[in-house]
Amino acid sequence: MDTFPRPRSARRGTYSVVARDPETGAMGVAVQSHWFSVGPLVPWAESGVGAVATQANVDVSYGPRLLERLRSGQPAGDALRELVDADTEGATRQVAVVDTRGSVAAHTGVDCMPFAGHVTSDDLSCQANLMADERVWPAMAEAFQTASGSFPYRLLAALDAGEAAGGDIRGRQSAAILVVPAQGHRWERIVDLRVEDNPEPLVELRRLMRLHDAYVLAGEGDSLVGEGRLDEAAIRYVQANQINPGNPELTFWAGLSLITQGDEDGGLRLVRAAMATHPAWSELLARLNPRSGPGVERARQLLGVGENVTLPQSRDDTR
Repeated sequence: MDTFPRPRSARRGTYSVVARDPETGAMGVAVQSHWFSVGPLVPWAESGVGAVATQANVDVSYGPRLLERLRSGQPAGDALRELVDADTEGATRQVAVVDTRGSVAAHTGVDCMPFAGHVTSDDLSCQANLMADERVWPAMAEAFQTASGSFPYRLLAALDAGEAAGGDIRGRQSAAILVVPAQGHRWERIVDLRVEDNPEPLVELRRLMRLHDAYVLAGEGDSLVGEGRLDEAAIRYVQANQINPGNPELTFWAGLSLITQGDEDGGLRLVRAAMATHPAWSELLARLNPRSGPGVERARQLLGVGENVTLPQSRDDTR
């Protein structure tokens, strides 16, 4: 039988969405709260297993314990019911879980601070406590079900709808999103982002999501460079910078890529912009092997960089 330690006393008004993407099988949790650093407390997920949100009077052990039970094949509803029944403070908890089949279970204890409640459907649970309005969780569910875009952005749409419906009665402070693939290693993540303390955590979380998307493309570019496919890598670097312009790292590699694509004027503008933010980008350009990325050799020629520098013999893998 599971035994629970006496919970830490905390009134953590929180709203979250737990869901599975029926198209890809990915599972995830997104959450916002007026509580510092909600990310380590509420969202739990494991590829090939499921996703969990544990909130209200939080006992974080619900996360790993539920995932362990799902991993062993126990249905989501049975697993949650057993844990709540064994918990002397179960009436103060709010927990939701989804498994790889899209089965959902949720619990809102009778002693959760109002407004509190949840709504579930196939692949989806939205839950909230200590809200300004009881419309919050139904609005979240509707937004998730009608939103366009990829699965992580549908999770964010649910949070935005919860905020628009009133959100936490105390305001907002932190947010997080965690998404895992349908199958994979236990440590694999599609998205794992946190906003620890911010006056507009959902705005910041969306900014981080866009930056995450850009760096995913840049990472694909790095992989293509490692395979010697520089022209294809150049496409990824340019796309990454288009998603998140102004980031010096992305700007630098996009500039080199434009040069190799024939837009030397546009490429030089970007490379110089990166160097203006941090002059050491010029030294990096001098150090790079021509196989380190698209446009390296031509950029050095155009900028007169590295003429007296001994270049390394192998690809630089530090980025």
